[in-house]
Amino acid sequence: MRTRLGPPAPSPARGSAQHGGLERRARPGEAAIKAFLLSCAAFSIFTTAGIVFILGKESLNFFSQVSLVDFLTGAAWQPAIGHFGILPLASATFVTSLIAMAVALPFGLMVAVYLSEYAPWGLQQFLKPTLEILAGIPTVVYGYFALTTVTPALRGIIGAGRLEVYNMLSAGLVMGVLILPLIASMCEDALSAVPRSLREAAYAMGATKLEVTAQVVVPAAFSGLAAAFILGLSRAVGETMIVALAAGSGPNLTLNPLKSAETMTGHIVRISGGDISYNSIDYSSLFAIAGTLFLLTMGLNILSRAIVGRRREVYE
Repeated sequence: MRTRLGPPAPSPARGSAQHGGLERRARPGEAAIKAFLLSCAAFSIFTTAGIVFILGKESLNFFSQVSLVDFLTGAAWQPAIGHFGILPLASATFVTSLIAMAVALPFGLMVAVYLSEYAPWGLQQFLKPTLEILAGIPTVVYGYFALTTVTPALRGIIGAGRLEVYNMLSAGLVMGVLILPLIASMCEDALSAVPRSLREAAYAMGATKLEVTAQVVVPAAFSGLAAAFILGLSRAVGETMIVALAAGSGPNLTLNPLKSAETMTGHIVRISGGDISYNSIDYSSLFAIAGTLFLLTMGLNILSRAIVGRRREVYE
């Protein structure tokens, strides 16, 4: 004889006053801790808002004297004669960032694949912190390394007559070494987040280790890898000291990496470190360049979040 069992009777709520339990009381200092954490979050928001306000205010002062179209399309940056075209600075930023990503992306991904899929646990625990030491080296050290070591080596290979002392190639290569630990660490986290069950299912189908890595693990972690690549590009665009020391100190509209050129960040460092009068157009131009960099990096971050949200895989 079957007996249909109904739902179990609700049990008395634990901790409720009507059943004789103890009521939850706020611990001493809990409200203060919550208020402190909230103030920390609010401080970061207010700091960002303050930066945006200052950039916008000074940039509007600059664009009240210089046309936005001339700023974005001008092929010469010569404040002394009133030419404020950002293309020479933007082209140098583009070239150095492209060289850096050409170094950091493939090597960072290969390092991440090795750490996630091939390295023994003990070796992984040694290699990953060792690799991240590179990210802790001051960028000014990288800049002098590019100028005093990489550039002479490249001039010996390419030729002193073809490669200038200050050039975008050495700056981009060293900048790629700087960004490599960031990309490798983020890619390794993305690859490690892929469930073990996907790997085991591929092995059960007869796939080799290389096939599992290339055709299962890497595609499954695509959203995390893409976010790592875009954040690495954002880091390259905003790098300052390496390009300021090794790339050159004069705006030059060229895509030849063997030539000297000045990036947007390098120009800000050079001009702000000299004698420049407050509230002059030269002074306001620095904020216009900084605002352009801010919008560029913000756009890259938004693109990264959009890719993660669209291509993210959720495993249960």
